Amino acid sequence: MDTLAVTPQVLTGRGVSFFFPGPRGMVECVVTIRALQDCFWLEPHADDIRILRAFRDGYGRIRAIAERKVLTHPATHLELTAADFARP
Repeated sequence: MDTLAVTPQVLTGRGVSFFFPGPRGMVECVVTIRALQDCFWLEPHADDIRILRAFRDGYGRIRAIAERKVLTHPATHLELTAADFARP
């Protein structure tokens, strides 16, 4: 698992925010609560500790999807939804 340079933050009711280096500098990414529930087994109404655990457990996949998305659509902010994790 890659080391997180910046501690991820839970955004109440929205998701988890984290940063990673992209082609135009640091990228702020938010993975939505719904994506964590649908793709990373986060139970509904989870507390922040469980949200961060689900995020950390899925971080490798989350980061890979975020990096691919920012390479195809360069940006400094991006949001990952459950659709981003759907297999074609």
